[in-house]
Amino acid sequence: MASLFDGKSLQGWRETAFTGRGKVRVDNGTIVLDGGSPMTGITWAGSFPRTGYEVRFEGARLKGGDFFASLTFPVGDSHCTWVTAVGAERSSDSPAWTAGTPRIMKRERTSTSETGRWYAFRLRVTDDRITAWIDNQQIINVAITGRSVELRFGEIKLSAPFGFASYATTGGLRKIEYRLLPPPATP
Repeated sequence: MASLFDGKSLQGWRETAFTGRGKVRVDNGTIVLDGGSPMTGITWAGSFPRTGYEVRFEGARLKGGDFFASLTFPVGDSHCTWVTAVGAERSSDSPAWTAGTPRIMKRERTSTSETGRWYAFRLRVTDDRITAWIDNQQIINVAITGRSVELRFGEIKLSAPFGFASYATTGGLRKIEYRLLPPPATP
């Protein structure tokens, strides 16, 4: 795994230019996204893979009651946002249809997040699937072949290609790392 956070600085990251954003700082080995009005975030300033990767990080709600560590990530030529621990944006077996294109977008409550509790998140993106876990419990396993993957409307697009955001909530991030997956075996 390659680290994307040195525990000391925001090296490699930039503050996401959300309207009404709160402060971003590093405090005691944690990236803190202070509650914004509505969002605060960071976006990776370097290049990032489009597919064939896995991301791991820890996140905690430090103050507030909404999402605290949503992750916007590349999926081929598009992007997707996983609203972590409060809910998951994922495909359903009956995707909504927008202008004749299936749109992968469903909000699903997965847990009630505890303030101050650190959660371990893992996301895997391949050419044909998005898979995700919270504390080693798989919560997303979506086939994406033949489907359109899209971002939510609004400013979350500023998090692309790879970034984190909190919504009217102070969130903490640490141990952010990723790895490239081995290429799929050919039959």
